[in-house]
Amino acid sequence: MTRNIHFTKMHGAGNDYIYVDATQYPIADPQAAAIAWSDRHKGIGSDGIVLIGKSPIPEADFTMRIFNADGSEAMMCGNASRCIGKYLYEKGFTKQTAIRLLTLSGIKLLNLQISTAGLVESVMVDMGKPLLQNPDQFVPAAGSLPDGTFVCMGNPHYVIFVKNIEAIDVAAEGSRLEIHSAFPQRANIEFAEMRPDGIRVRVWERGSGITLACGTGACATAVAAIVRGRVSNGARIIMDGGELDVSWQSPSGHVMMTGGADFVFEGDITIDNKLTR
Repeated sequence: MTRNIHFTKMHGAGNDYIYVDATQYPIADPQAAAIAWSDRHKGIGSDGIVLIGKSPIPEADFTMRIFNADGSEAMMCGNASRCIGKYLYEKGFTKQTAIRLLTLSGIKLLNLQISTAGLVESVMVDMGKPLLQNPDQFVPAAGSLPDGTFVCMGNPHYVIFVKNIEAIDVAAEGSRLEIHSAFPQRANIEFAEMRPDGIRVRVWERGSGITLACGTGACATAVAAIVRGRVSNGARIIMDGGELDVSWQSPSGHVMMTGGADFVFEGDITIDNKLTR
């Protein structure tokens, strides 16, 4: 038996995922689906899949589950959150411009900026409070681990400031550091260079490899720059796929991320019944 699943391909700053309305198209094996569909030669092609559902609790409006290209489940993704905001509003699931999204790292608040044409121009996501490991010691003593700052934005990040980001072999260094013994749950690795127009960042995302952008990584980079005294309370983060504005607000201590989201294409994929409920 086979079944057709309708999907929507979207990207936020080049971070592309396959979005599925799980209320209509439940996926029994999202890990296998993520691996198969994310393949850029034999599948749809993406950094992973995102399942959108109804919230089981009254404190949230919708849910998000994210599965990376290797099948591993992520706790949070800022770029995917912005895309979900645009998806829900423009497809008529809600007319609220403030959406409460339940993720594995808690409820995230999305604030939508709507154009005069009724389209979502940008989304500001309240990413919550960052967690710093050893906040008084920003240089872990862990053997071959380079000088960096560990920041948890619902998922773990290690931000390394460099003088020349173009000289960094992101694939080689990122894949090595992701599985470093200092990170028992693995980590996303950000390489960052301070520039006059913002912070240039390249990302090695655990479970996906090099990605054009990472929302939580942008937030982690801004937080790392603030605690290291490189910026005051926020920064423009310049990634391969686009730019994001991030601020760390006082007195709430919450990190706010603002950026756009875009539809790429829609379609139907025929899958084996083993992947569906």
